Amino acid sequence: MSKVQDYTSRLSDPASRRMGTFSYLPEMDDAQIRKQVEWIVKHGWNPAIEHTEPQFAKSNYWYMWKLPMFGETDVDAILAELKACHDANPDNHVRLIGYNNYSQSQGANMVVYRGTPV
Repeated sequence: MSKVQDYTSRLSDPASRRMGTFSYLPEMDDAQIRKQVEWIVKHGWNPAIEHTEPQFAKSNYWYMWKLPMFGETDVDAILAELKACHDANPDNHVRLIGYNNYSQSQGANMVVYRGTPV
C-alpha cells in the first residue's frame, strides 16, 4: 500500500487551512487555470466568481462578484473578471464556480487566488 501524506491543517494556524480538493494540490499556474475555465465553458456550465476574507473562508456565505456569467463562452472574459475581482479584493480568496444547468448544482468550484491569512 502506498504511503498517504498527512496534511497538517490546524484551526489554530490559518495559513495551513485547506478549502476543497484542489487546495491540497500545488497551486495552478495560469495555463492550468485557463484549462479549468475552458473545461467549464466546453461543458456549457455558467461561470460565477465569489470572494471572501480568509478568516471567513469556511463560512457558507461568500460575496458574489457581479452576477453569474450566464452563457459566457469567452474564456478570456472570464479570466479577466477573475483578475478584476482579485485586483479589487487583493487580500481575499477568489473562487471560480461552474454551475451545471442540468443538475442545477455546482459542478466545479476552485479557489483561483488565495488571500492573505489572518
